[in-house]
Amino acid sequence: MDFKNLYIDLENRKDADQAKQMSAYMRDQFQFLGIPTPMRKVLCQKYFKAAKAEEAIDWAFVDSCWLQPYREFQYIGMEYLLLMQKYLTPLDIPKIKELIITKSWWDTVDGLDKVIGDLALTNPEVNEIILKWSADDNIWLRRVAIDHQLQRKDKTDVELMEKIIINNLGQSEFFINKAIGWSLRDYSKTNPAWVSNFIERYRDKLAPLSIKEASKYI
Repeated sequence: MDFKNLYIDLENRKDADQAKQMSAYMRDQFQFLGIPTPMRKVLCQKYFKAAKAEEAIDWAFVDSCWLQPYREFQYIGMEYLLLMQKYLTPLDIPKIKELIITKSWWDTVDGLDKVIGDLALTNPEVNEIILKWSADDNIWLRRVAIDHQLQRKDKTDVELMEKIIINNLGQSEFFINKAIGWSLRDYSKTNPAWVSNFIERYRDKLAPLSIKEASKYI
């Protein structure tokens, strides 16, 4: 991956006014160049096309993306991993974990949970790691654990999902309770009876936010 020229391409399109708005939306936690998602994807096209021909993960490129102060580069690193998903192996999990806990916020974490989810689906041994993450002190690792099975439908490991959610009941953390609700809501499209039963069994421990989200399609 040609990080140097990609950086130049993005910097040439920076927009100070847009950057200010984007930063404000993210509670001023990150700097932005001010490049909207559609433009960013266009600028990355030729680089990602070249990446697919490599048939291997360029971790130096991902690390460079995460080291940059501008948030657009973390988005690019995340999108790159999603593009190159089939070349990831369980040996890459420590690297992915480091990305999750570095410059953490929902915008990158919710993309990386898809990376972990796809990896776990094809490598079931990863489930034990994810179960440990569900009880970790880091809320972002727990959020990834809770939501990593989104959109799996009938391939959902229900027993694992239940264990993970139970590990996170009784929380006051918004991002955890929201994630629980999303996980249950998504699975309710496949098995509404199971989700309804789960809500009834744990109603006294589930946060109102989780119940509200989980009940949307029931």
